Amino acid sequence: MPARSPITVAIARFEDLLALGLRALLAEDSSVTVVAQDIAYDRIPVVLRALRPRVLILEPGALRDPAQVRKLSLEHPATRLVLLATDWSTAEAAQLLAFGASACLSKATQARDVRNAIHLASRGLQLMPHGAQDARAADVASALLTQREGEVLQLLRDGRSNAQIALDLQIGIETVRTHARSIYRKLGVASRRALVALPAPSVVPLRAPTARPAHRRASARGGARRPLHG
Repeated sequence: MPARSPITVAIARFEDLLALGLRALLAEDSSVTVVAQDIAYDRIPVVLRALRPRVLILEPGALRDPAQVRKLSLEHPATRLVLLATDWSTAEAAQLLAFGASACLSKATQARDVRNAIHLASRGLQLMPHGAQDARAADVASALLTQREGEVLQLLRDGRSNAQIALDLQIGIETVRTHARSIYRKLGVASRRALVALPAPSVVPLRAPTARPAHRRASARGGARRPLHG
């Protein structure tokens, strides 16, 4: 099976501690390649035109106004925008997602959640921040897609068969069917045809991966549950 191309990521300018945390996080992920970092905000369009990264990580507060997110998303549709801010209101997150952002994350987000967001955004999915929905917490939790479900979703929408998805993700066909049933339930559709007919990109709430037992967490890549700037 041919190897997947790495996810190319560009990082705009952040405060030193956060920038260091982002660089360390992405250096741990062999499926990600950082093609530019510490980009001045007035240089972002130039960098996107030259390098066409699949994901750009930036701080919306450093932009002149939120409409710049829409401008970037329209002029550089091949690049997904992952936004990091100190805090989000529901209205702010909804506006920026409507403007074309792929994810609105808090700077206090755990490192592995940021990694999940980058992977899912690179596949064209939009990720709602925690608390950006009006539903009850229990209803929200039951509707969230896992990272693996996000991967299966994208392949389903690409028209792959269950066997092709199983081969691509190196999982069993029955596992693919289980993920597909869960995706249909969470997105409120009854069939693959209805799933493909959904507007793209889908809006997928991001769920943090289930915590592993303590003896396994200790050996996870450099302690992935740390916050970016901690």
